[in-house]
Formats: sequence, C-alpha cells, structure tokens
Amino acid sequence: MKKTSRGDLAAAQSPGVAMAALSTTPEHREFPFTLKEYRRLAAFIHGRTGITLPDHKINMVYSRLTRRLRELGFSAFSEYCDYYSSPEGEDEIEYLINALTTNLTRFFREKHHFDHLAENLLSDLSTDGVNGRTRLRIWSAGCSTGEEPYSIAMTYLETASARVHCDTRILATDIDSAVVARGGAGRYAAQSVAELGKGRRYRHFTATSGSEWQVRPELRRIIAFKQLNLLDSWPMKGPFDAIFCRNVMIYFDNPTKARLVQRFADLLAPGGWLYIGHSETILDQKTVFRLRGPTIYQKGT
Repeated sequence: MKKTSRGDLAAAQSPGVAMAALSTTPEHREFPFTLKEYRRLAAFIHGRTGITLPDHKINMVYSRLTRRLRELGFSAFSEYCDYYSSPEGEDEIEYLINALTTNLTRFFREKHHFDHLAENLLSDLSTDGVNGRTRLRIWSAGCSTGEEPYSIAMTYLETASARVHCDTRILATDIDSAVVARGGAGRYAAQSVAELGKGRRYRHFTATSGSEWQVRPELRRIIAFKQLNLLDSWPMKGPFDAIFCRNVMIYFDNPTKARLVQRFADLLAPGGWLYIGHSETILDQKTVFRLRGPTIYQKGT
C-alpha cells in the first residue's frame, strides 16, 4: 500500500479556526464537502485500513473522488458517504480504498536493502540440497504495482538461483486490488525499466509492442500476487525469512504500527529480516528486533 507525497492544505492555527476554514466549501468546488463529512470518511478509512487522514489532506481526498461522484450521479459528498456506508454500496468500498491509497515505486528503490538481502540471506542458501537453507520465503507487504517483489526476484536470480538448491517463493500483497493485478500482469512502460540498465533489462524482460516490457516467466513463477488488507487476518502461516514493508507504516498511527510490527515478528523465522522505508523507524517500540543497518532490522534468534 504502499507511499508518496500528497497535496497539502495549509493548516490553521487552532481547531476552531481549522473548522471554520475547512467546513466552508470554496465556490469553485463542484461538490459540497464539509470537514464533518471529511472526518466521517477519514474515520471509515482508518477503521478499514489503518490509514490516518489528517484534516490537511481534505483537498487531496476531494480531488481523487470527484470523478467518482460524477460517475455515480451524486451531487454532494454527503450522498457518497451514505452510499458506501450502506449495504447497497458494499462493492464501492474497494474502489474508495483504491482511490485513496497512493502507489509510487520503482525497481530497486532503496538499493541497499537488496544488497543486504544478497549478502546476508541469499548467501546462506544450500548449494548441494543438504547443507544450508533449502527453503526461502520472502514477503513484499505493500507491493504496489510489483516493482519491489520483482526486484527481490531479480536479486535472487542474479545472486543465487544458478548455484543453489532451494525452494524459493515470494509473496506480494497490497490492499489495492488494481495495483495487485498490474503487478501480476508484469508489464511495464519503457521508462520504468530504462533505469535498470541494458543488461538487466534484457535478461529479465522481453520487449513487446506498444513500448512495453514483459517480465520473463522465470521471475513471475516464483512470485504470488494477492490482495490483502494488513489489518485483516492473514491466511499465510510462515515462517518468512524476510519481510519488506516499506513506506507503508508512515500512514498508520502508533498503535496500529505497533500491532503490525508485532505481527511481523510473529511471522518471521528467528533471525529473519524486516526492511522498512527510509523515513520509518521502529526504535520507539519495545520489540524483538535489533537495528542492523539503515532501516534494516533483524529478529532475535
């Protein structure tokens, strides 16, 4: 769910001033959207996803949902809030969540994580099917459009696959069903794969018509893309050897983040690795993790 900048509205100095400023609908707005309605929507999203939407995100939310109101024929956000909260609007919830989650990613983003993975985990894989690790499980939690799990798979293929005997699987999940589908399809614009360099691009992708590049089967076959809300129950049992959850927890409040980190710890094997985003930390929490590098944590053995 991974994860980007969003438009900000200048915050007022006091709650009273903020209420007055934000509850007044600007004349240029097509649909009335009061602060009360915004907070109703924000509370709903927080309850379903754990994502916190502070008051200054009101313009961002408005801009992302106005087209949907037109499509549904509503004249105000109050009508839309009533709709997705009703039994008739149950299917609308997925669209709402998809519209408000942001997916900015690229291949090998925060490269030091993949270097660490190659040096500290993939080096332990068995080369004879007996000695060393013979099973490898990695989870990309908040995989967005797939660049992260494919980067993990490329790291594995380039580092270990030709010399090891290991059952390797990568799970890629995101709350946004649309980006999960795009990741599973494995088709990317030329500009997205250009930064990989010519050698890596031609090794792992095939050029298609329309200036797109298709991920090769050897990468796709070790990755399973699934839609998953991190606040819901998790069907997988683990244990995982590494979990990537990067630029996701920045949208959660502290209690939600603490619960999520504990659930990660429960699902990781002893000595397993947790990779988080460059602007995130779990050092303020009492956990079984120890900091081993920039935004790299290891579960105690």
